[in-house]
Amino acid sequence: MVRNSKAPDFEEALAELEGLVERLERGDLPLDEALKTFERGVELTRHCQSSLKAAQQKVEILLKRGGGAEVEPFTVPEDATTTAAPPVGE
Repeated sequence: MVRNSKAPDFEEALAELEGLVERLERGDLPLDEALKTFERGVELTRHCQSSLKAAQQKVEILLKRGGGAEVEPFTVPEDATTTAAPPVGE
């Protein structure tokens, strides 16, 4: 893959990050390569967090302009956290 100077968009960064995590989870990388992969993963994580924060700010601005609607923090309903799918094979 040829990298250009333009930062990846959120979806590209997330896809690359997922690939890096898979490589690290296999555990077969030499230490130096694992460290470089981890470092790239940290960069991508920061990029994704920044993109999400910018999107959140845009949504808040749009909601304020539209009036009426208020931003509420996202919470997971209690029943969603206690209900888990059984492990595969059970």
